[in-house]
Amino acid sequence: MIKIEHLYKSFDGNEVFREISLEITKGHVLALIGRSGCGKSVLLKHVAGLIKPEKGRVVVNGKDMGIAKGKALAALRDRFGFLFQGGALFDSMNVFENVAFPLNEKTRLSHKVIQERVLKELENVGLSGSEYKYPSQISGGMVKRAALARALVGDPEIMLFDEPTTGLDPVTGHAIIELIDSCHRRLHFTGIIVTHEITKVFSIVDRVAMLHEGVIWAEGTPSEVFSSKDPVVRAFVGEEEE
Repeated sequence: MIKIEHLYKSFDGNEVFREISLEITKGHVLALIGRSGCGKSVLLKHVAGLIKPEKGRVVVNGKDMGIAKGKALAALRDRFGFLFQGGALFDSMNVFENVAFPLNEKTRLSHKVIQERVLKELENVGLSGSEYKYPSQISGGMVKRAALARALVGDPEIMLFDEPTTGLDPVTGHAIIELIDSCHRRLHFTGIIVTHEITKVFSIVDRVAMLHEGVIWAEGTPSEVFSSKDPVVRAFVGEEEE
C-alpha cells in the first residue's frame, strides 16, 4: 500500500502541495490527473523518495520514504519501476543494453539469466527482434515499449508512470495504455499513472485522484469522477472529452 499523509511542499516560497492525503491499495492502479504544472510529477518523485517532504510523510509498505536513508532507501527504491515521459533511454546503448542496465547495476545475476530475462521482457512488450537497435533507430512508440521493459525487468512491486503517452499519436498512445494494462494484469503491481489524457487511461485504472490548487480536489472511481458535478472537475473532464 502507498499512503500519503498531510504532505506539504513548496519551492522558493511557492506552495506546490498545501495538504495532500491519499491512499493506493496494494495491487490497484490510480490515475493522477490535473492541469499542467499542478505538481503531478512532483508527487511521483515524493512517492519514489526522490524528493523529501517539508511536512507530512509518504509511507510505502509500512516504510516512511522521507526518513529512509542509504541502503534502506536504496532497498525501497529497488521495489519501484519508473516510466519517464520521454522514455529516458541511454542513446549510447542498444535496446538490449538499456533493458539490462538495472539488472547489471543492482543484481548479481549471471549474464545468462540477465539475457533470458531481458529477452523475455522484450517479448512481453512486443519488441522481439529489436534488441540490437539503438534508440535513434526506432519509433517513439518502440522507445516507450523499451522503457517499459526496462522498468519491469526487475519485477517491481510498484510502477510509476509519468505521462506515458506524451509525444505519441493517438493510435500508438492507446496501444501503450493497453500494454500497461496487460502488464498490470500479468504482474499485479501497484501503480500510479500521471496523465492528462483521461479517456485513454480511465478504462484501465481502479481509482482517480485530481490534483488542484495543492490538494486532492476529487477522488473516486473513474465513473464517479466522470459523473462529478463539481465545476472544477467538470471543466477538466469536459476539456478531455472534447
